[in-house]
Amino acid sequence: MFTPQDHTFVVCAYKENPYIGDTIASLQAQTVTTRVILSTSTPNDFLREVCDTYQVPMVVNPHPHLAGDDWNYGYDAAETPLVTMAHQDDYYDPTFVERMLASLNAYDASELLIGFTDYFEMRDGERVDNNTLLRIKRIMNAPLAHRCCNGSAFVKKRILSLGDPICCPAVTLVKQNLGASPFDTTYKNSCDYKTWVDFARMDGRFVYVPEALVGHRIYAESATSLNLGEDIRKGEDLEILSSLWPRPIAKLVNKVYALSEKSNAL
Repeated sequence: MFTPQDHTFVVCAYKENPYIGDTIASLQAQTVTTRVILSTSTPNDFLREVCDTYQVPMVVNPHPHLAGDDWNYGYDAAETPLVTMAHQDDYYDPTFVERMLASLNAYDASELLIGFTDYFEMRDGERVDNNTLLRIKRIMNAPLAHRCCNGSAFVKKRILSLGDPICCPAVTLVKQNLGASPFDTTYKNSCDYKTWVDFARMDGRFVYVPEALVGHRIYAESATSLNLGEDIRKGEDLEILSSLWPRPIAKLVNKVYALSEKSNAL
């Protein structure tokens, strides 16, 4: 059985983000006490002040490259069997850890790869619970809420063959079954998608909690919006989809998926 002491939030921080204090506050407001650390490859006085204010330890990646390298560094620095990579501009419902632990503990720990929750969007200070993109992702993820499906490599890969419905900051990783440095380090934007596809080929469960317990902030300066604007994500996603489909089908799926993701490009 996993307990709150078995979990760490790793806040992935980059430069000086205005929302990071609110994110850490939401992590420290959980209904159960868990650990929080901040990981960065861009240490600065702003982040040091944030860490002092919230009494959060900072770890610094001395060899930065792409996002996956930074995530691996923070993930490896966490000393607990469960790790959630918290993005610096998102929000976590107070029951996130409590609900995640309850869902993971319904299974034998040796069977688990990741657990993840549903999410909502935050736009211009407003909570958005429903739009076309969110509804599509919920439909795609629905089979993974069931024991009969969430351990099937076929089901996991077929879901991911239609795009990436898994919200990265909503994912809790089970270190004992994933090992060290599990994130892809070849893609600039789609390293999370590539990582989930890699995991899907492994024996183990993707446990989906169909409750919107993470608020994903959408704004023009976010990494996702910038990379979509530069068409970085579209090219990377095509490569990933081509590992799951013949190239002509992958191109068709990618066109549809890219259109659905346009809502993130502000």
